[in-house]
Amino acid sequence: MTRARPRTVEPGVPTPARLSALDAAFLSIESEQAPMHVGWAALFEAPAGGPPPSFDAIREHIAGRLHRAPRYRQRLEHVPLGLDDPVWVDDARFDVADHVLRCEHGDFDRLVDEVMSAPLRHDRALWELWIADLDDGRIGVVGKAHHCLVDGLAAVELMALLLDPSPDPASAAGDHGDTGGWLPRALPSAATLVGDAVANQVDKAAAIARVPLGWLRDPLSLLDVPGQAWRMGLALAHTAQPLARPSRLNGEMPAARHLARVSRPFEDLRIIKRHFGTTVNDVLLSVSAGALRGLLEERAEPLEDVKAMVPVSVQAPGENWGNRIVFMFLALPLGEANPVWRLRDIHVAMRERKREGEPEGLDMLFDAMRYAPRRARRLVSKVLSSSRLSNLTISNIPGPSVALYLMGCEVQEAWPIVPLTDGHGISIGMTTIHEQACFGVYAQVELAADAERIARGIDEAIDELLELAKDA
Repeated sequence: MTRARPRTVEPGVPTPARLSALDAAFLSIESEQAPMHVGWAALFEAPAGGPPPSFDAIREHIAGRLHRAPRYRQRLEHVPLGLDDPVWVDDARFDVADHVLRCEHGDFDRLVDEVMSAPLRHDRALWELWIADLDDGRIGVVGKAHHCLVDGLAAVELMALLLDPSPDPASAAGDHGDTGGWLPRALPSAATLVGDAVANQVDKAAAIARVPLGWLRDPLSLLDVPGQAWRMGLALAHTAQPLARPSRLNGEMPAARHLARVSRPFEDLRIIKRHFGTTVNDVLLSVSAGALRGLLEERAEPLEDVKAMVPVSVQAPGENWGNRIVFMFLALPLGEANPVWRLRDIHVAMRERKREGEPEGLDMLFDAMRYAPRRARRLVSKVLSSSRLSNLTISNIPGPSVALYLMGCEVQEAWPIVPLTDGHGISIGMTTIHEQACFGVYAQVELAADAERIARGIDEAIDELLELAKDA
């Protein structure tokens, strides 16, 4: 693999894309102890009747498809004097060898923990894929990308970009050796970055000034203002109240990470959902609550409610890059011993808050924040990610519903990795791969034993609800 020459296309340089307010927030809350990358860890079965592909072949395969995802050959460029949020520019020194890397040992768990414990370099494209030939003959792949580049859903889409629905896909035209013909756009000058930043601030001010004019042109739109205010007020109330109680899940933490994993047939969750009339997300929140209850019981700690931050996608059809998510805050009823009532309590709470338009209210608040000064947005980001507002994040990330292959190797399982912000020691993510539901309990290394206990607890809580559903 030859390193791409730093040549550029000079004429007609387009205005570079700027980080959205939410993406910039993910960047601003990152620290050495809390790198803000999302990721996944996947296992692939070697193809039947033949050897698995070599590392070099896999890297060439990935390189040949990067033209499908231009953002993955871009890096962040900061605006002089911090006048605005960073912009995406083509990385003239992009080399796939810096991003698709080989693991020198065959221990999958060790690979996951090592990769996820290291922050991404910000002077290059913000993603990595690590490939390992495992001791049991399978192939392990660990991928990570900065949260300002992709949300959890788009991280799964990156995996899908590299995979095929057939073990023997027909090669698309131009899918091999594409890096050789790629020419990065020229880096915008400092003057251009400053000018664009000033123009962006002027546009924001003009947009704010146009709001009253819009009401004058369409007085009926004022009728919806009380409803919008109600939805935003409701969202703020649930965000702040109740405040999260101090928990063993929170506190100062080292940068080292551990991923505990458990998988179940997705049909188990569908059986529970259908029988009790809930959603799959309700089931995820309920079994997570059951696992947390089991952890606190085992540690002889009080069974107080734990407050979860639950990402909800509000992304419109056709939006492919960046993040369009809001965060709902929900107190998980750990004091409820009956798993059915625990599930129903969560279902009713989520159903009523969605009926009242809380996700839309949160989306309006997030949208309004893009007009706030950059320093104010950073402060709000710090508050929202604080352990006073939530004890942990629980995220349901939809995955592919069909079998997928990497150069003939079928993906068996893939566990999501939900990032930890400062003061948060554990997160829980679930995604589906074909007919498997894969749960990833991601933890700072000092809580590795707790993460393993939570993973077992999720398995036990599913068994418990499944048994009750089948006996009814």
